[in-house]
Amino acid sequence: MFVAKCVVTATMRHSIVRLIARRMSQQRFNLQQPCFDTEYLLNPSNRPNIEANIQHRKGIGDIRLVQSIHEQLSAGTALTESERTRLKAQLEVELGKIPNRTHPQVLEYGNEPKILKRFNEHHKRTDRKYFQFNDICKKMNLYRMENLGNFTGHRSYYLTDELAELEHALINYAVEGLRRRGFQLITVPDLLPGRIIESCGMSVHGERNQVYKLNGDESESMCLSGTSEMALAGYFAGRVIPAEKLPFKLMAVSRCYRAETSALQEEKGIYRVHQFTKVEMFAVCQQDQSATMLEEFRDIEVSLFDQLGLHFLLLDMPPCELGAPAHRKYDIEAWMPGRGMYGEISSCSDCTDYQARRLGIRVANNHTGVETFAHTVNGTACAIPRMLIALLENFQNEDYTVTVPVALRKFMNGKEFIRRRKVLPELKLTKRLIQEETF
Repeated sequence: MFVAKCVVTATMRHSIVRLIARRMSQQRFNLQQPCFDTEYLLNPSNRPNIEANIQHRKGIGDIRLVQSIHEQLSAGTALTESERTRLKAQLEVELGKIPNRTHPQVLEYGNEPKILKRFNEHHKRTDRKYFQFNDICKKMNLYRMENLGNFTGHRSYYLTDELAELEHALINYAVEGLRRRGFQLITVPDLLPGRIIESCGMSVHGERNQVYKLNGDESESMCLSGTSEMALAGYFAGRVIPAEKLPFKLMAVSRCYRAETSALQEEKGIYRVHQFTKVEMFAVCQQDQSATMLEEFRDIEVSLFDQLGLHFLLLDMPPCELGAPAHRKYDIEAWMPGRGMYGEISSCSDCTDYQARRLGIRVANNHTGVETFAHTVNGTACAIPRMLIALLENFQNEDYTVTVPVALRKFMNGKEFIRRRKVLPELKLTKRLIQEETF
């Protein structure tokens, strides 16, 4: 009876996944085809600037190939219908590889970020030995990451007791802070069509991509979302939004799935994991609003981390760190004394119309009757694992307690300290011994 129930459950889950895939795949065909900035990209006189931008950003686009395909389609030579269809499809693929344009000021940075400001430098802990997150958690019996390979897989973890409470305190702290600033909370799906993810600037193809793909044929390619930014952008796909309603400022709390790995010693433990919780900010706005919105996102992040008493750096990132979609990006790196390094805990990006063009998000001006592409901005209000690292490494005490920052205490029932938990005996697998009786 038990086996039968398991079979039915597995079948139902498979059917549900395929149903979601089919419906979202159908939704795909209701969306407009990506609309690239062909007026700029196909102009031969812009080729040197585009090539330089690709090189600065370490992108994979080939503008010469793009313009060559366009010339073939425009030459008027005899092309069969199948050849023309193939070239049009190839042109769309190659156009999609060209990265966004880069903010002119950022081009001056070379390959290194510019430090805009240092915060709480007097809080930089260097006065004694500080344990790394893994070590202090083991001593306090607050989490488990070892011996999970045959159970939940590599780079997974359990948070227990006060560490799990601290995770929820951080989520509530970030959500409350964003709500005060006019953000609307939305719950988003973890399953997304591959096209939505690629439209946001992350590849789902190739062996080294960071995306988990579910089983299914290519037309129904469904993936686990790497960040709620993608689902929030997809929420607006194919929509025409009245200009007077913008900007939309949204937030989401979601699980994020990354297939990435790292062999770097400083990124061991929960610094880089396959799934984690994050509070994300996202905005859809008019073209003349995104630069200001990016500054607002940056200031929100700074305020959230400043109130926690962390020492951190605000960085303006160089072109090689922008990825494909960002026009400009700010990173925040917090001091982690146990590791003796600064680690990234947040970022925010102005993607201008890169995502909106690919998803068909438009703005309608009711006064002029003109439609333009929207701009999108995203930012991390709180990425849980790295925030836990920063908090436990900075606020640990010599008596194996951790001081809870004042701003988080109301979300932890007033607790001022996280204390060492009673250590449970370690369980080990042993072979069962059967003693035969001898007569």
